[in-house]
Amino acid sequence: MTATERRRLKQLAHSHSAPYQLVIRVRIVLDAAHGHSNNAIARRHGVSVDTVRLWRGRYDSEQGMESLTDRHRPGRPPRITALQRAQITALACQLPAETGTPLSRWSSSELAREAVARGLTATISASTVRRILAEDTLKPWQHRSWIFIRDPAFAVKAARVLELYARTWDGVPLGDDEYVISADEKTSIQARCRCHPTLPPGRSRMMRLNHDYDRGGALAYLAAYDVHRAHVFGRCSPKTGIVPFMDLVEQVMTQQPYASATRVFWIVDDGSSHRGKAAADRLTARFPKAVMVNRKSRTPSSPPAATISLPYSTQPRNP
Repeated sequence: MTATERRRLKQLAHSHSAPYQLVIRVRIVLDAAHGHSNNAIARRHGVSVDTVRLWRGRYDSEQGMESLTDRHRPGRPPRITALQRAQITALACQLPAETGTPLSRWSSSELAREAVARGLTATISASTVRRILAEDTLKPWQHRSWIFIRDPAFAVKAARVLELYARTWDGVPLGDDEYVISADEKTSIQARCRCHPTLPPGRSRMMRLNHDYDRGGALAYLAAYDVHRAHVFGRCSPKTGIVPFMDLVEQVMTQQPYASATRVFWIVDDGSSHRGKAAADRLTARFPKAVMVNRKSRTPSSPPAATISLPYSTQPRNP
C-alpha cells in the first residue's frame, strides 16, 4: 500500500457522508495493514471473521478503492419483456367493455387475467401488473373524459390548428421562416410579496422561506408559446384586453426570427381582445406578416378556424 493510497483510505475511514459499508471495509483494510489479526479486526468493528477475510483478500493495491466496491450482480433475468410491458400498458388503456369484460374499469387482477387469456404472457400476477403500470410515466388509463364534443364540424375546424402544429397550412408544409405561436391569458393571479427575503441554502442549512406576505392585488399573465421552438414569451398586466394582448404581440413580433419571418401564425381562443374580424384586421394592420387563427370562431378575413373542445374533466380509472 502506497503512502498516497493509505492517505486516501484514512480520509474515507473518517468520512461522515460515504456509505457505511464502504467505510467499514476501508477500516478493515487499514487495520490489516497495521498487522492486526482477523479475530481482532472482527471484534473491533463488530463483523464476522469471514467478512474480514473476504475484504482483506479482495483488496488490491493496484485497483485501490475499486476493489472495495460491490461487484456487478446481473440478478435474475426479467420474466416480462419490454414488448409485453407495452402490450399490458396498451390493454390498460382500453375500456373493459371493448374486450367483452363486464366491468366499468380494470383492476390489477382482471388485467392480469386478461393478459394471460390473450396470450400476452404465460403467467403474471396482479402485483406485477400494478408495478408495471406504476413505473409508467404517462398514465392515460387513469383518466376518462365525460365532456363530449357536440360540434358536428369539429374535425374540420380542429384540423386547422392541428395542421399548424404539424407545420402544415392549406396542405402546404411551412417553410423554415414560418412560425406558429399559441397565445393565451391567465387572469386573477394573486400577487404576493414576501415580508422578508428568502435565505438561500448553505452548508448544513436548508433554504429558509418566510410565509408572511403582503397582498399586491391580482394580475393577469399573458403568454405566447412558440410551438416548434419550445420558447415561451410572457408578460404581466393589471388586466386583459386589446392593449395588453397587442403589447404581447409586439413583444414577440419585434424580436428575431419573427421580425423577418415570412408568416407568423397566432393561434388564440375566443377572448374578447382577439375575437372576430376586427381583431384579425387589427393584428394584420400592425403586423402584416401575422395571421390570426381563432380556435372558436370564423372571421371573413381568415381561413376557417378551429373550435377545440377538448375533454376537460376526468374520471379515475385506476387499475
